[in-house]
Parts: sequence; C-alpha cells; structure tokens
Amino acid sequence: MIETATQEIIGISKNRTPRLSLADQAYHLILDQMLRGSLPLGSVLSRRKLAELFQMSLVPVAQALQRLEIEGLLESRPRAGTRVKVPTAQEIRGQFELRQALECQSARLCAERATFKERLELKRLAVNVDALYCKVPFQDPGDDWVFAMNQYHVDLHMKITEYARSGLLKAEIENTHILILNWLYDTTRGRRILPPNFHADLISVIAEGNPQKAEEAMRKHVSYGLKSIQTAVEPLQRRNWRLKYQPRRRSHLPQ
Repeated sequence: MIETATQEIIGISKNRTPRLSLADQAYHLILDQMLRGSLPLGSVLSRRKLAELFQMSLVPVAQALQRLEIEGLLESRPRAGTRVKVPTAQEIRGQFELRQALECQSARLCAERATFKERLELKRLAVNVDALYCKVPFQDPGDDWVFAMNQYHVDLHMKITEYARSGLLKAEIENTHILILNWLYDTTRGRRILPPNFHADLISVIAEGNPQKAEEAMRKHVSYGLKSIQTAVEPLQRRNWRLKYQPRRRSHLPQ
C-alpha cells in the first residue's frame, strides 16, 4: 500500500517496522509533537531538554533540529536559539499559492484519470473528513483527536494526488511539506469551522470528470481561510524568542 505524506514524514509504515537511526528518531519525535500541537508555532526548543526527554546524546538531537530547519519547519537566530518557525504573512501566502498550484494540477489530472472505484473511495473519505470537522464546535478535542482529524484530511488530499497518477507531482507535494505546513497553521488557528460538506462538495466536482471545473473547485478550496490563518499567526511574530518550552514526557514514535 502506498503510504500517505503524513505517514512517510512521521515514519509510519503499514507493511514494515521502520529501523531508524537516533537522529531519525529524534526528528520524528519532534515533528510528531509539532503536528499534535504540543510544540506550536514559536515554541523555543532546547537541545539539552530534548536530549533528556528522548534519552539521547546531544548529537542526534542537533542533527534532527538541523534537518527540520533545512526543511523550513524550524528557524534559528544567533544567541536566541531555535524555535518552530513563525512564518510571515507573505510566507503563508506563498505556501498557499504553491499548494494551490500543485493541488489544482492534481485535481485536473485526478478528474481525467481516476477510475470509477477510486472516485467512490474519494467520496467516502471526504464524507468522513467532513464528519470529523463537524464535531469541532461541539467538543473540546484533545491533541490526539486533532491529530487524527488532520491526518485524515492530509490522507484525502494525498489520495487525490495518487489518483492523478503523476509520481513527480506527488513527490513535489511531499518534498515541499505544503500539507504539513498547512496542518501546523491550522493547529495555530485553533478550532476550524468549515462550511457543511466542504470536502464532499470538492470531491463531487472532481468526480464529475471535468478537469477545468475540478481545478476551479480546488483553487477555492485551498484559498479558504487564508486570512484567518494570517491573523492567528500575526501575534506570534512579535513574541519573544525566549519563551520557555516544557516538552511533554511522552512519545508517539512507531514501534
């Protein structure tokens, strides 16, 4: 089975047990906390505290932090340290524009190439995603619940790309981390209330098989909520880097 973008980044495989180096383990553990909301945007990271938490030396933790910084998920400043990257409004807009370009093309190709069975599968996934989002206003979901909801959402969008049957396009979406970054922005925004049938309506258009309509529907879908995310992130851009982060003493590293 082809792994989803989230599963590949976190290191989960449904078919095998991953054998990870210490640096890889530290990378996945830090990213896992970011995606679960326990390391939100702007969180300052301490190599020493993370090494103690993961029961590792400083070297693999430093390597993991460097990798996350290269991938654009962390940022560092001299004499200030390292923190989860707080993007500017322009950077957020740029990520949305990149996601829009890649996913609009995925929607076009999916509308052309997906089989009847695959279209039914996308409809089923979309209904499930909408059902999860509908629960947001009526409960106070914990980190695990939010994580599961966002992972299901990423899975849906990666299925669209998979059924577009463009390996290069799929690889570009994964390598740019656009869905993961969108996930982090959504986590910062807090509860996300979407229009009814937000994802089901998108998939319904794609399933019709008209590439132009599929592209237009995806463009509107991706752009939704951009302003609210920029507004939510804006206060973090002015926050002092020296805010302390107390890591949770738990891990979700796959066994």
